[in-house]
Amino acid sequence: MTEPELAHSADTFARLAIELHDAPGVEETIDAVVQFALQAVNCTYAGVALYTRGSQAEIAAVTDQVVTDIYDPQITAESGPLITALRERNTVLIPDTTCDDRWPEWSTKVAALGIRSVLDVPLATGDAPRRTVGVLGLYSSAPEAFTADDEAIAHILARHASVAVASARHEATMAEAVDARKLVGQAMGILMERFDVDGDRAFAILKRYSQDTNTKLRDVAQQLIDTRKLPH
Repeated sequence: MTEPELAHSADTFARLAIELHDAPGVEETIDAVVQFALQAVNCTYAGVALYTRGSQAEIAAVTDQVVTDIYDPQITAESGPLITALRERNTVLIPDTTCDDRWPEWSTKVAALGIRSVLDVPLATGDAPRRTVGVLGLYSSAPEAFTADDEAIAHILARHASVAVASARHEATMAEAVDARKLVGQAMGILMERFDVDGDRAFAILKRYSQDTNTKLRDVAQQLIDTRKLPH
C-alpha cells in the first residue's frame, strides 16, 4: 500500500470512529459501517448480518438489493460463507464465485447476480462463541478483487464495527430496561391508588398477572397504563 493510500485509509478510519461514536443506535451504527466499507475497501457492495437473540442470522444493512439476494438463500438454508463466518468465526474469501465448489448451488446464483468476489469477515468481541456479533460481507463484480491489503483493512473495519455494535446494543438494552422500570413504576402507582395497597403488594399483583397470562411484565404494565385494566 502506497503512502497516499495509507493516509487515505487512516483518514477514513478516523472519520469512521467519530461517526460510529456519534451514531444514536444500532441501525445507524450498521449503516455507517457499510457505507464506510465502500470507501475503504475495493468492493462494489457491502452488507452486515447480525446474530439475533435467537442465534439466527438477520440482515441488518445493505448498500444494494443485490446483497439481500446474496444473504437470503444462505439464511434460509443455513449454509454458505456467511453462515460459516458466523458459526466458525473465520474469514471466508471466495476469489471467484464461478470457480468455488464449497457452496456450488449458492455460488452459481451469486455469479448470476454479477458477483465474482466475496469476502465475509466475522464481527466478534471476546473469545467465546457467544461473543460473535455478526458478519461484514464485501462483494465485487470483478474476480480476485480483494488483495491482502483489502482483507487487512476489512479486518480493521470489522473490529471497529464489532465494538460499536456491541456498545450500541448494550446501550439499547439499558435504555429498554430503564423504560421498563418506569412503566412498572407507573403501573404500580395506579394499583396502589386504586386498591390501597403498598408497593410490594402492587408489584406482586403485576407479577402474578404476568405469569398467569404468560406476558412480559413490561407489557402488563403498559396495558394497565393504557386501559386502566389488567389483562385477563
